[in-house]
Amino acid sequence: MFRKLLIANRGEIACRVMRTARRMGIETVAVYSDADAHALHVEMADEAYRIGPAPARESYLRADIILEVARRTGADALHPGYGFLSENADFAEACAAAGVTFVGPPPAAIRAMGGKSEAKALMERAGVPLVPGYHGAAQDEATLAAAAAAVGFPVLIKASAGGGGKGMRIVERAADLAEAIAGAKREAASSFGDDRVLIERYLRHPRHIEIQVFADAHGACVSLFERDCSIQRRHQKVIEEAPAPGMTAERRRAMGDAAVAAARAVGYVGAGTVEFIVEGNAFHFMEMNTRLQVEHPVTEAIIGHDLVEWQLRVAAGEALPVVESALSISGHAFEARIYAEDPARDFMPSVGVLAHLRMPATGARIDSGVREGDRIGSDYDPMIAKLIVHGPTREAALDRLSRALREVEVVGVRTNLGLLRRLAGHPAFRAGEVETGFIAAHPEVLADDETVRVEAVAAAALDRFSALPAPLAKGPWDRLDAWRMNLEGVRTVWLRRGEQDFRVRARGGHLEWDGFAGAASLANEVLRLDGAVRRVSVKRLAGQVAVVIDGEATLFDVVDPLAAPRAAAAGGGRVVAPIPGRVVAVFVAPGDPVARGQKLVVVEAMKMELALTAAMDGVVSAVNCVPGEMVEEGRELVVVSVPAA
Repeated sequence: MFRKLLIANRGEIACRVMRTARRMGIETVAVYSDADAHALHVEMADEAYRIGPAPARESYLRADIILEVARRTGADALHPGYGFLSENADFAEACAAAGVTFVGPPPAAIRAMGGKSEAKALMERAGVPLVPGYHGAAQDEATLAAAAAAVGFPVLIKASAGGGGKGMRIVERAADLAEAIAGAKREAASSFGDDRVLIERYLRHPRHIEIQVFADAHGACVSLFERDCSIQRRHQKVIEEAPAPGMTAERRRAMGDAAVAAARAVGYVGAGTVEFIVEGNAFHFMEMNTRLQVEHPVTEAIIGHDLVEWQLRVAAGEALPVVESALSISGHAFEARIYAEDPARDFMPSVGVLAHLRMPATGARIDSGVREGDRIGSDYDPMIAKLIVHGPTREAALDRLSRALREVEVVGVRTNLGLLRRLAGHPAFRAGEVETGFIAAHPEVLADDETVRVEAVAAAALDRFSALPAPLAKGPWDRLDAWRMNLEGVRTVWLRRGEQDFRVRARGGHLEWDGFAGAASLANEVLRLDGAVRRVSVKRLAGQVAVVIDGEATLFDVVDPLAAPRAAAAGGGRVVAPIPGRVVAVFVAPGDPVARGQKLVVVEAMKMELALTAAMDGVVSAVNCVPGEMVEEGRELVVVSVPAA
């Protein structure tokens, strides 16, 4: 077995690999960029080394620097995690040349399956069913346009070299094809260093089902059953489960056999995932991910084995620990990905400091690379944690998922927790009616309840009252509380949430504001309000107070009644950067007429392209950015003015 393992990755996967390595007695080496200097994976490792600035292309994608760290530390093995260099055949070869074991498949297998186009051509020759499309080498606009016309709209453009929804576009009509191809190529080049794309027919109501395969160097190759990853946003998975609901034994066997055949066709060794798109009674090969998947914990939960340990043992030359006939499915598992993003704003990433972070103490597995106090930045994927639950049945596992999600508390960034909770409780999802378009077909899961809970107002007000300074002297004239001679003491705080104001008055042990009056107290995270008792978390921020009840966070501004009135909101003509990022395209110039909804600028952040559009009809009066420029959140990029009458 290996003595020292370098993990060429960051975040939750680096922490996950380290936990298994530590259990197996293997020393660990972390690498980090400037943005991750104080990250959890750096703290967990036995050794950690800086590899460059925050941009991945200058740090986590620098194979030469990473291998130099391996040489300096004497690491005899390297685990690439997922993303970054995990499916880079040149990197795997460089590891071998440096005398470091790459914990992954052979370079030839990565090359055969790492490019979607090449993989589909290989599967086509092997007789594996494919979605109709174009997977050729020619990448000029005319060839791609002709291929799309031949396939028939709508079509799906996909990055050939990667996954995770990066470089993916749905195109409904020919007029939108050129722009979609250009955007997909930019995103693919940024994420994978390869701008090649392929085109497929877009299936309207498919399911995304993948098969976990594992092979050793002694000729054994097994299927570890399936995962259903159909619940997605922006073509990225949100909730995964294993096994797939409604899967028959015959379909499971057929898909497992096809996945094993695909792995054997390329001489595969290690962990891999063969992904299929399923519609009706047919399944079609999509791609093979030649690495461990983000959602591997649900497979671990239903088979009772540690797949990272399998990876390390197979890479060390050992045989698979079990034969396929000895494997069976035990119960059901779900994984929910908790992201720093705003589902109400088209899943816009959210940046900020995790001022408060609490995960379930029991009943769930948490894979995370962040802690309370860490900053979610714009350089990498905005995942906060993966929450995994297991139960004897799908219904029991769903109940555990719902309960665990209610116990998660996050303050400091916007999250998708509300979406996850509504998905877990949705009747159609509970019935197993899953497809990749589930969220679009059920927009109610995106609708946040804007009603401010009475309990949240009470807890915020009580916390503010408790924050008042302590008495400075023994005499009543020097006290800073609500003491009044011959009058009832009344204290007041002003809170604001959005456009709603709350002027809360405290009289002894009672609170009053518009629509409420009653006894209230708050102590040790227990709120007592008119006889009802509820657990709450309250976090004080700069000028704000956050209240978390049942996992739902409500953020209030603390209003100074003597402050000047709020300035009027910026006009709809100002287009500002919603998040720190890089400007990749500017489509307008001063003097151009624009219509509401027209695309003006594209900003890349967290490996995603964010299109910024005009909020009104008008004329561009200013363009304050250029392609390639880094911009901060709130930076004014374009100004649209109403033309003079």
